[in-house]
Amino acid sequence: MAIQYIFEILGTIVFAISGSLAAGEKSTGQDWFGVTFIAFITSIGGGSLRDMLLGSYPLVWINDVNFIYAIFFGILLMRLFYTYLDKYRKQLMLFDTMGIALFTILGTEKTLELGFHPVIAAIMGMFTAVMGGVFRDMLTNSIPVIFRKEIYATACLAGAILFLILYQFDVHRTLNFILSGSLIMAIRVLAVYYHWSIPKFR
Repeated sequence: MAIQYIFEILGTIVFAISGSLAAGEKSTGQDWFGVTFIAFITSIGGGSLRDMLLGSYPLVWINDVNFIYAIFFGILLMRLFYTYLDKYRKQLMLFDTMGIALFTILGTEKTLELGFHPVIAAIMGMFTAVMGGVFRDMLTNSIPVIFRKEIYATACLAGAILFLILYQFDVHRTLNFILSGSLIMAIRVLAVYYHWSIPKFR
């Protein structure tokens, strides 16, 4: 099984967990349909937007039912281990971090494979990673994370750029995935821990 496919399934699961946790946090009375809907949008929102902008059809989750199963699996994990998962989400924003790392690299590579310019690939990688979270935050009446002062989308761009550089030097695909994804996770975790932020516009 290709590492890209494994990462895409894992990214879908962790974003489903992230969406489920956000839904559960905002409303203790949230029903299963509401949680499932938010988890679904969080998981496939960024990738679907990317594919529509690039004209890549059918959308990944429509073409492969395993992504739907992955979403339900993430929701089930959240329900069974809510206390444990919520603890780590609050400490390190673990699931958002894992999700954006995986989806940034996947989105960047897919855009390259479709023949687009590397600059567009980096932007689409970022879109793939952050837009699901933007939709999640909007649905739960939160300020989208990319509009907060903390480093988020910038970490995705850094990882996408590293991926493109290593890609040009023909670094093995698996190693490139690991190094680029690790950079995103490291920047994000350090930014949360040390309260790094982007300078204000004015």
